[in-house]
Amino acid sequence: MTNFQQIFGALPEAEASAPGRVNLLGEHTDYNDGFVLPTAIPQRTTVQLGLSKDGQHHFYSVELDERVSISEGHHTPSGFASYILGCVRLLEQEEYTVPSVNLHVTSSVPIGSGLSSSAALEVATLRGLRSLLNLDIDDVRIAQLAQQAEIQYSGVQCGIMDQMASSLADTEHLLFLDTRSLDRQVIPFPSGAEVVVIDSGVPRTLAGSVYNQRRAECEEAAHLLRVKALRDITDPQAVEDLPEPQRRRARHVITEDNRVLEALQGVSAERFGELMNASHASLRDDYEVSVPALDTLVEMLQETSGVFGARLTGAGFGGACVALVATGKGEAISRDVMERYMRSGYTGRVLVPEVS
Repeated sequence: MTNFQQIFGALPEAEASAPGRVNLLGEHTDYNDGFVLPTAIPQRTTVQLGLSKDGQHHFYSVELDERVSISEGHHTPSGFASYILGCVRLLEQEEYTVPSVNLHVTSSVPIGSGLSSSAALEVATLRGLRSLLNLDIDDVRIAQLAQQAEIQYSGVQCGIMDQMASSLADTEHLLFLDTRSLDRQVIPFPSGAEVVVIDSGVPRTLAGSVYNQRRAECEEAAHLLRVKALRDITDPQAVEDLPEPQRRRARHVITEDNRVLEALQGVSAERFGELMNASHASLRDDYEVSVPALDTLVEMLQETSGVFGARLTGAGFGGACVALVATGKGEAISRDVMERYMRSGYTGRVLVPEVS
């Protein structure tokens, strides 16, 4: 692996990292001011930084083996560098002085799996700049700036869940987040349960999907219901007079918010699994963001002994599935399901638990 010194000819002056995340409940609710329940995953993105001597920003990605140099007034680059430059520009808009930097990034967070590789890069970059420049920015503000970097510089009208999870969550707990108020609560996993995450092998790209279209449909539904956002409706029956597809989109968001709020009260692993199964059905049928590979993988997980529940995670249209399984059985279950999934003609991989 090419290190910072090999690329930039000097030792790094600061280092920071941030995890990817997996969302157990609360999908497509964050941009509707709703409720989410993610946790961090072991995979992380790490950045090393130092001051640049030539007045240009230089960004290097180990995984892509790509170097991007940016001079003052340069247009926004595409790809990984757009997220990094977006973070720099947002800090400048906050009236922080950001000198030219060299930034080296390496990551074990899978790209295109719906596990927030972009949020991990944004949060790690902002943490690294905070360390390098001794900036007075707390972790919530880092998440907010990271979200704006994604919206303004990569064109994805995302909610704040991914960045808040990457900035505040850990792998040992669930992070309940009210995305309107940013009130949050760390809660334990259901007793006797652990998480399995499997990549379906079908990559997805948010900006190229119908993600922004779904957001617009939800905003139209909220307008028709005369509320600020769909989180303000708690009874799914309230949407039955809406035109299609707004009726189904709104029904998913409302029932999904209700599932998160039920889980927050503390439920058994069995009940939590039922909520996850219902979430997948809603994402598949009402929100229409699943694909055959995800449905196949979820079905295989749901029918496996020791699995409490399973669903797609992330925006959909490919990416990963998450399952809640009996403690100590994650490795065996994921291996068994992966073998069956591959025999069905798909190519995936187990992401959690990490198997050496």
